[in-house]
Amino acid sequence: MRLFRSSAVLGIASDALEFAREASEEAHPNEYMGLLRGEDARRIGLDRSGTVITEVLIVPGTQSTPTSATIDSNMVPNDRHAVGSIHSHPNGVLKPSDTDRNAFGKGRVHIIIGHPYGVTDWAAFDQHGNRRSLEVVDVDLPDPEAFFDFDETDLDIDYTKQSGDEEQSRWDVEMDTPTQSNQQSNQNTDTDMQTDDDRGWR
Repeated sequence: MRLFRSSAVLGIASDALEFAREASEEAHPNEYMGLLRGEDARRIGLDRSGTVITEVLIVPGTQSTPTSATIDSNMVPNDRHAVGSIHSHPNGVLKPSDTDRNAFGKGRVHIIIGHPYGVTDWAAFDQHGNRRSLEVVDVDLPDPEAFFDFDETDLDIDYTKQSGDEEQSRWDVEMDTPTQSNQQSNQNTDTDMQTDDDRGWR
């Protein structure tokens, strides 16, 4: 079962990025976390092959504090439009921690937004944690109601077992803000995304 689509991610819609920046600012000093959904570029008027991020999915039940944010996978739909994740770093550092990199293995593109959440206070990374380019595009976004238009391929009613191998039915992504002393000892230490489930988003 593949939760994340495999086509190349070309860019992110300007409205989707603006929404995420505003949401991160509103959540400050707490962490912010969301999942990224994309549409085929040709379906939104671009004469190009690939996927454009058009939506940020706020997962119900996400818990956020000044030092962490946790998503309950029981609330995450099995969505063929999912492409990756987005989270904020209230300390403003636009670099993934080692734990972030481990979580980045799920999905094609991951975005970090940093304080003060301005138009340039963000960076995109690939599944290996390497910085990558991500074009911001002005497109007409799809009808939000289309999100609820699922078919049988979107539903995974019993995913606790796959091919005879028992899998966990829950993954939690937790982001921890390091203490000031940790930041001084390692400037690359950052907000951490932690997952306790090996169920791949690949």
